Amino acid sequence: MRSAFLVRLNLSKETFVSTGTAIACIVDVGRMSIYAMTFNFTHVQNNSTVILMAVTAAFSGALIGNKLLKKTTLGFLKWFVTIFMISIALLMILGIL
Repeated sequence: MRSAFLVRLNLSKETFVSTGTAIACIVDVGRMSIYAMTFNFTHVQNNSTVILMAVTAAFSGALIGNKLLKKTTLGFLKWFVTIFMISIALLMILGIL
């Protein structure tokens, strides 16, 4: 939903992506602070390999995304967000998500 609202602001593609990322980070910091208060940290030790792979994938995705952002247009980003939102809506209507 955040992306749908940002698309309507007619931002540059860099501003669009960086604003969405900043908002997501703020939301995640709030969410993680709640999790940290109620989380059993023994699960972290038991799943350290999965956590390391997830962090590596996140950084790899950020690097690849940065390279792709330079090659794409704002029109494509708007189209992609629209198709993704419609797909998620259909999956929710069908009860898959």
